[in-house]
This record gives sequence, C-alpha cells and structure tokens, in this order.
Amino acid sequence: MSETRPVVDGASAEPEAIKAIPLRRPGRWIAAIVVLILVALFVYGAATNAAYGWDTYGKYLFDQRISAAAWVTVLAMAIAIALGVLLAVMRLSPNPVLRSAAWVYLWFFRGTPVYVQLVFWGLFPSLYKTIDLGIPFGPQFVHFDIQSLSAAFLFAMIGLGLNEAAYMAEIVRAGINSVGEGQTEASTALGMSWSQTIRRTVLPQAMRVIIPPTGNELISMLKTTSLVTAVPLSTELYGVARDISGTNFQPVPLLMVAMTWYLAITSVLMVGQFYLERHFSKGASRKLTTKQLEALATMQGTGGQGVGGGTT
Repeated sequence: MSETRPVVDGASAEPEAIKAIPLRRPGRWIAAIVVLILVALFVYGAATNAAYGWDTYGKYLFDQRISAAAWVTVLAMAIAIALGVLLAVMRLSPNPVLRSAAWVYLWFFRGTPVYVQLVFWGLFPSLYKTIDLGIPFGPQFVHFDIQSLSAAFLFAMIGLGLNEAAYMAEIVRAGINSVGEGQTEASTALGMSWSQTIRRTVLPQAMRVIIPPTGNELISMLKTTSLVTAVPLSTELYGVARDISGTNFQPVPLLMVAMTWYLAITSVLMVGQFYLERHFSKGASRKLTTKQLEALATMQGTGGQGVGGGTT
C-alpha cells in the first residue's frame, strides 16, 4: 500500500528551504582582536629586546649536543612500558605470589620520590663495584664491572624506567579492567588459557583506554629527565643547555633553546598519540564523519521516493 504525495501543477509539493541566519556573536570577535593585539605587542617587545640574545639562540638551537639529549627519555619509557605491562598482568594474575610481588614493587616506587630514587642510583657504583651472575659458591657466568660502564647514563635510564613502570602498571591494569567480562568468558569458552586471553583478547581492546594516559606519562617523562642531575647526568636536554650557558654566561637564550626542543618533541609525541588513539578506537566511536553525513543526506534525499512519486 502506498501513500501518494499531493501534486501541485503536475509536480510533487516540496517544502520550502529553510533560510537559516547564523547567530551573531560580536563578543568573540572583540575577544579575538584583544588577544591578537596582546600577542603582537609581546612578540614585538621580545624581538626588539637585546637581552633575549637571539643571535645566541639561533647559534645553539640545532647544536648536536642538544639535539641528541632526548635519548634517555625514549629508552627509559621503553623500559617503563615493557615492565609496566608485566607488572599489570602480575597484579591480575590468579597466582598470589605474583600479585604480592607486583604490589610490593608498586608500593615502593610510587611511595618514594623519583629524585630520591635517582640519588640512590647515582650512589649505586659506590655500593657495588662489580656484579657477578652465576651459581652461588660455583662458576660465574656473567661479570659486570660497574666502574667501567657509562654509569651516569645507564643508571639515569634505569632509575627513570623503574619509577615510571609503577605508574604504567596501574594504567595498563585500568585498561584491562575496562574490558567487559564477557570477552574473557568468550575466550575461555574457546579454549584459550589465561595468558592467551590477556594477550589476544583483552590487551588489544584495552589499548583505547591505555594510550591517552600513556601519552601523558611519556610527555611527563620528557620533562622529568631534568632531574637526572641527581645521578649525576648532565647530557640530558636541560643539563646540556645549563652547561653551555655556564661557559658563555647567557642563560636566557639557552633556556629558550631548551624550551623550544621540549615543545618540539612534545608536539611530535602529541601527534603520534592522536593517530594511535584513532587507530585503536576504530569501531568504538558512533560519531559519523562529514563525508558519511553527506552520503547519508544524499541517500535520504534520493532514495526515499518510490516509483511514480510514492513511498511504500
């Protein structure tokens, strides 16, 4: 049974198009003009102020010592993510020994300041001259001479990584707990073991919850590297800028160089975090894109009419 639309002069009666008038918001324009004027005044004042030392800023902006100073962040965060996932799985394990060991680790590293931990790692070579791994009262398989290692960089990386792993473990655990129990039950019904369920079913779905706070922790780690002077290590970003300013007695342009590199690296990390979030959130968002909305509107406008102007 079809319902025929009223016909006027041989054509279907179509509703008149709505003539929408956008709401005027003069306050936005006034605020934007005021902000632009203030920013322009600040930029002009800074550009004409010789105390900023723009020549020194340009000279050291791409200095090799400064551009290579972010490696401690990358390596420490790699340790933190790997160890954090392991600790989160241990905390959720049905084994009480693994749960207790993970809880003690988190209790210690979250309960003591990172600066104090870095000071301890700086004193580690004075506690242990060498480390031997092997059978007690038997042959030794591995021998480490702590004094001959690049101790400052190594212990700064270890100290930051172990501290950050405690926080990453809680982030990963929260992501795992966000996955519905039905997913675990379905995997168990398919014959998967507990470890297979975590690895193949739970963790891939938990990534959409894990990635945003992990990005925040990575950015925070980048700025926390300024504390590795406690090890002591002076090859990180702020330490290099401080050492250079100690020789040319121009701290302001070197501080601006350090801030520029911090902002540049943080911006790259934020872009990477955005694309990772979008990749792992596929299927979770119900929001249509602009192209999808246009295609839906076109389909509704052309496909809603039946043959001969009727609708079935």
